[in-house]
Amino acid sequence: MHITFHGAARNVTGSKHLLTLNDGTNILLDCGMFQGMGEKTGDMNEHFGFNPQKVDYLILSHAHIDHCGLIPRLVAEGFSGQIFCTAPTMELARILLMDSARIQQQDAEYNNKHGKNKGDVQEPLYNEEQAMEAIHLFKIVDYGEEYEITPRVKFCFTDAGHVIGSAAVHLSILEDGKYTQLTFSGDVGRYGDLLLRSPQTFPQADYIILESTYGDSLHKDLGPIEDALLDIIKQTCEVKNGKVIIPAFSVGRTQELLYALNGLELKGLLPDVPYYVDSPLSEKATEVIKNHPEVYNNSVNEVLKEDYDVFAFKGLRFVQSTVESKSLNDDPRPCVIISSSGMAEAGRVKHHIKNNIGNQKNTILMVGYCEPSSLGGHLTRGDHEVQIFGDYYDVKAQVEVIKSMSAHGDYEDLLHFLSCQTPEEVKKVFLVHGEYDTQQSFAERIKEKGFADVEIPYQHEKVSL
Repeated sequence: MHITFHGAARNVTGSKHLLTLNDGTNILLDCGMFQGMGEKTGDMNEHFGFNPQKVDYLILSHAHIDHCGLIPRLVAEGFSGQIFCTAPTMELARILLMDSARIQQQDAEYNNKHGKNKGDVQEPLYNEEQAMEAIHLFKIVDYGEEYEITPRVKFCFTDAGHVIGSAAVHLSILEDGKYTQLTFSGDVGRYGDLLLRSPQTFPQADYIILESTYGDSLHKDLGPIEDALLDIIKQTCEVKNGKVIIPAFSVGRTQELLYALNGLELKGLLPDVPYYVDSPLSEKATEVIKNHPEVYNNSVNEVLKEDYDVFAFKGLRFVQSTVESKSLNDDPRPCVIISSSGMAEAGRVKHHIKNNIGNQKNTILMVGYCEPSSLGGHLTRGDHEVQIFGDYYDVKAQVEVIKSMSAHGDYEDLLHFLSCQTPEEVKKVFLVHGEYDTQQSFAERIKEKGFADVEIPYQHEKVSL
């Protein structure tokens, strides 16, 4: 058999890994959208690097768009097999993919109307009808359930602790009279996450495909999230009379922010300003997460004993309509606006940044990893000028970063994730979903733990197993 890495290869987005067995069976691990790759993004999303019609099965690790966002396009181009995932992942993927289709349509209309190149007509990658068609192919597999795809291929999910429903995938494949065990980590969460349970241990593997987003970083040395949020909100809203704009992914990051802000209210410390979640998707995602309390860690369960809704507090409002979203830009009062997407590459937050970036009273708060070429990446890096919707803007607003809010584990978390394995029995570790410099650094740390063969595949590289 062989595996070809068609995404998240020496970058952190577009997760797609195609496993081809000797009998011709093709199993795709994730089908994510590329985000924040600059001018290359559109072309990378339009061309898979393989024929969707020849893919037999898709196993989805979790619902983030960089892991599931191209599934409707895959189906539109001929894929008709089953898509396996956990129940929370299916619920989230349904709303995320429908929202992605709407955002693509809206952004295409905006760019076609206001873009610099009037002759170039932008088309969405897929529409809402195609997204719904894809959702009909989803099949739920529970954590720990051994599921037989074919008589020669079985797999199971373990909790990866990254976002609700996230899973590591463990395949057992029979070829030429012997079994091969292959693990795909998906995205690995943190041990001691703000909301979720820690990643589970997993069976011994022959090959491991491991994410490496924070393979050269430690989160634990950073201050408590509540303290950092409180300081930024007080300085911006109370001292400077400005607005705090927070780009945040609708699934995971937004709920962590709401939980932290709720914690400040429970302590009587929350500043008395309006708090807006300007993302209809975020409200839907929050409801899904409320419906799955089984994923919460012990700390959240303790809070639930005194507060029945850990994601609600005084002054919070979910914004639905586009009209109301636009009205926030005309409202001069101090406030906090949480809006997707987390890398500030699409959605309403991009408009909020455009309208507030030129005022030094305001703060743009980044809360997690951003691909370097994305708008969020440029802001995090400290660029003094950024491009938004084809126009350039001076960055006069304060830009702050809370790195500790990442849902990805740091290198200690990733090494902890691997610690259930006997290194001598692992034939090879493939590092994906990371920047190349970071991956090179992390590869050395893995080798120090006894994993002798660590490879960093490049885009579309094919490797025999």
